[in-house]
Amino acid sequence: MRILGLISGTSHDGIDGAVVDIDAEGEGLAARTVHRDTTPYPPALRARLVAALPPAATTLADLARLDTEIGQAFADAAAAQIAAAGPVDLIVSHGQTVFHWLDGAQVRGTLQIGQAAWIAERTGSPVLSDVRIRDITAGGQGAPLASRLDALLLAGRGRVGALNMGGISNVTLVGPGPADPVRAFDIGPAGALLDAVVSGRGLHPSGYDEGGEIAATGTVDRELLDQLLEEPFYRQPAPKSTGKELFHAEYVAAALSRRGREVEDADLVATLTELTVRTIVDALAPEELAELFVSGGGARNAVIMAGIARGLPGTQVRLSDALGIGADEKEAVLMALLGYLTWHGIPGSVPSATGARGGRLLGTLCPGSGPLRLPDPAPAPTRMRMRGGVG
Repeated sequence: MRILGLISGTSHDGIDGAVVDIDAEGEGLAARTVHRDTTPYPPALRARLVAALPPAATTLADLARLDTEIGQAFADAAAAQIAAAGPVDLIVSHGQTVFHWLDGAQVRGTLQIGQAAWIAERTGSPVLSDVRIRDITAGGQGAPLASRLDALLLAGRGRVGALNMGGISNVTLVGPGPADPVRAFDIGPAGALLDAVVSGRGLHPSGYDEGGEIAATGTVDRELLDQLLEEPFYRQPAPKSTGKELFHAEYVAAALSRRGREVEDADLVATLTELTVRTIVDALAPEELAELFVSGGGARNAVIMAGIARGLPGTQVRLSDALGIGADEKEAVLMALLGYLTWHGIPGSVPSATGARGGRLLGTLCPGSGPLRLPDPAPAPTRMRMRGGVG
């Protein structure tokens, strides 16, 4: 089955896409990425999106326009991917998260915009969207959904983990045996605070600390770091999730105000980078992992990666590329996998990871140009093998 996975993460900079061939292979799955690409948001659209995000106020009119225009941007990205890779059987669109509603430790709702009907109309393909809410209605966090992909990729490797660093860092922990429950949770900010500072202060034209170059020139402000580490979320037990509703530019401004003096740009970036490292190391050191596979934009930050390796000396820290899945394409491949599972009647959530009462079929299906014809339900896979791909 050929599936196009689409997602825009918490960096809000564009749409990652991957066309993936997924087939049954014994008790597992075999997958191959045949095409991948990233489509940047038009600058004006991204600016309006960022301006509408919490804690800023917005209107229903703004939300309706963004839902349409982001849906059209996803439709354009899907059409371009299909033109390059050929027809697909299904498109899975995560859309753009604009709000994740936390009430204490419980998630009450989540909102991803980018109306899927625009994609279906443009491509003629059926589209699966709104993939998080079904897990939330069953009492789960709706995140990290990557736990399903990670559990399949890491099966049989021992006590290992998969770390993704986008705007927020999250981890999946897999035990050495089939009886060990898969665990997953959000750790804290990865790029969320860093990008807010770099972008807000105009420190790099990309809007992020490319390669960790700015952080490498700064000195960590230990007093500010200690203050930031007092955030209660870090001590909250798993499963747990968070987002830019908590970690945003005003969060940094409030911390600096409490600090009582200005911090130089490079030193602030170095401190926020060390915050990412410390929260990850503090969360993972007790796990004594043999291997940790890293993906997401933070995997390209040399300062973060070096800090994690130093903080976890007994763990082999590697990019997810070692598993056959590129660090920049993993979330789009995840979307494709969730589509395959729903299409074949297989729950896509992992209750031990999200905290839900049970596994659930994820997403809402929008028909393409023809009627939906789903196959008979298939058995749940126990592993997944990446067969190589576009590299």
